[in-house]
Amino acid sequence: MQNLNKTSPELETDVPLVSIVVPACNEATTLEPALSSVLQQDYPSLEIIVVDDRSTDATFAVITKLRQKYPQILVSQVKELPSGWLGKNHALSLGAKRAQGDILLFTDADIIMESSTISRAVAYFRHENLDHLSLIFRNLTPGGLLNAMIIDALGGLFLLLRPWNARKKNSTAFIGVGAFNMIRTRVYWELGGHSTFRMHPIDDIMLGKRVKQRGFTQDCLQGGDFVQVRWYGSVSEMVRGLMKNIFALYSYRISYVTVAVLGIILLTIVPVWGVLLTQGMIRVFFCAAILCRIAVFVCNSKWMGVQLTAVLWSLVTPYLTVYTVLRAVWTTLRNQGIDWRGTHYPLKELRKEEPLFPLWWR
Repeated sequence: MQNLNKTSPELETDVPLVSIVVPACNEATTLEPALSSVLQQDYPSLEIIVVDDRSTDATFAVITKLRQKYPQILVSQVKELPSGWLGKNHALSLGAKRAQGDILLFTDADIIMESSTISRAVAYFRHENLDHLSLIFRNLTPGGLLNAMIIDALGGLFLLLRPWNARKKNSTAFIGVGAFNMIRTRVYWELGGHSTFRMHPIDDIMLGKRVKQRGFTQDCLQGGDFVQVRWYGSVSEMVRGLMKNIFALYSYRISYVTVAVLGIILLTIVPVWGVLLTQGMIRVFFCAAILCRIAVFVCNSKWMGVQLTAVLWSLVTPYLTVYTVLRAVWTTLRNQGIDWRGTHYPLKELRKEEPLFPLWWR
């Protein structure tokens, strides 16, 4: 996968207007530094649209303060969520409707961008004649165990999505990244915008799927030097944060979850116990499996810019992964839906959305 740092930030004179849409729900502590990094971009033609999605903290006060200093910031405020919409999806759609740019950039309210990020992205976007571009971010979270969990989560997701193949026309691979989803405005509306997956919790990847389904061009670059975020502050915060996404990843199907959990156990947990409880060639086989996992973990750690100390936790994280998956499924079934940012979304409505991956059985 190519790195964005290989693209020069130099642009032609006729640069297109880029409309940046930033949804914010109770993001008072992260929004100001995020918007400041956007305002410091060296790209000459930007439109910044912030959507306050029913925040109950000081988010709107932060936006108001920044807007007094930077009047170019456009603000929309959602007072009530329309029926049939997930909050973030509605906020992104609302922001897109206000956009005047030829290119839309969807990002989050906790993302920090290096000053040449958009210039480089637009230069690559135009040079490669793309319709959709995603950047893989760098996680700034401290802590070995937490980073090991993030490596496991992203590594597993990338194995399913294969973002390195997203550009290939003959590949079924697709990708979308909430931290940096750039798309041609014309293409976005031709796809139907977020209204075509208005209740899907994994909206960023669903946008990438729509792009690929309709035959438009997309690509994904490594952008860790340019797009950074402190993703989660603790292990417990990560477990809670994944509650809304995990069951959706498996299309709300127990059969998918069962296969996934068994796969995790067989590939990452059984080998460790196999080394302790077996002998001879069987033990050698299990040792080889463990070494393979550690080698992959080391490669992913370097690729994601994570300290190698996280590798020490690689034999522990599978237990946390299985726990998180099972807890997410149990919680969603018990509550008959997901609760996110103060809103309950019924399971029967969530299941009406198109699955992220094809269903081989129901």
